[in-house]
Amino acid sequence: MNEKAYLLNKGFWQVADPKIWIASTVPLVLGVMMSVLYTGEFHFLWMILSFIGVYFIETGKNAINECVDYASGADRCVDKEHRTSFSGGKKTIVDGVLTWGQSAWIGFGTIIAAAFIGVIIVFFKEPKVLWIGLAGLMLAVFYSLPPFKLIYRGLGEIVVGIAFGPLIINGMYVVMSGRFDVLPLLVSVPVGWLIIGVLWINQYPDYEADMKSGKKNGLVRIGKQKGVTVYGLIFALTYLSVIPIMVYTKNVIWLITWLTVPMAIKAVKNCAANKDEMTKLVSSNADTIKIYILNGLLLCVSMFIDVI
Repeated sequence: MNEKAYLLNKGFWQVADPKIWIASTVPLVLGVMMSVLYTGEFHFLWMILSFIGVYFIETGKNAINECVDYASGADRCVDKEHRTSFSGGKKTIVDGVLTWGQSAWIGFGTIIAAAFIGVIIVFFKEPKVLWIGLAGLMLAVFYSLPPFKLIYRGLGEIVVGIAFGPLIINGMYVVMSGRFDVLPLLVSVPVGWLIIGVLWINQYPDYEADMKSGKKNGLVRIGKQKGVTVYGLIFALTYLSVIPIMVYTKNVIWLITWLTVPMAIKAVKNCAANKDEMTKLVSSNADTIKIYILNGLLLCVSMFIDVI
């Protein structure tokens, strides 16, 4: 493999970033489990195709975002002081691993591949998932791409919450079971809030760069200090949104997700104390991801116990 091919292969996997596929794997697994436990429906092939399709969408969204953020200067403005593993996108273009054109082609190719998988699922398995799939594709593309540039207009956080909560969970549930139900919709709400929290805290390292480049996401619009309050509010809404699930199922077991409340309080306190100290703030970034994963696991446990 020559150097050019090596860099292209490296760049593809760097922009795909499989380690963060956990963000979409959590709601995908929840959708599958709800179908198995509450309807008895499970289809291995369609599950695998759905997973691959969502991973392609994630990769395409990342690659498009790399192009837009590089062109706007958002990634190029991140200095060494603020550069962390949670800042500056995937760093493929700024580090010279991919060219702008290569990243654009990866974005275009993976979105097309995801659409192709979606067409197969709609025509050969479940037509009801069509509009969910289309919504997911459109939100991924217009998350950063002109003319909408949703993340640049303070709407990116809402988009991510909708995509990783209601769209993925209900989409996966419909593919497996062939129907819409209330419980998957209710379960998708806390998951959506938590992924918004992950995105929100990850905007802190890029705050100055985003301001310089005109990337007016939610944090840039309100500032770091008020952002701490919003960060805490996101967690509060997450835990409160579990209550409707408990009421609907008439089972208090769903409140075991509240076991992660102390971790959330710790993350918010650290953010408040170190909102300008990136080396210390990273523990809040990491803890928010851990809380997201743990809540996914605890929701799975809740389902098992609820069915039993």
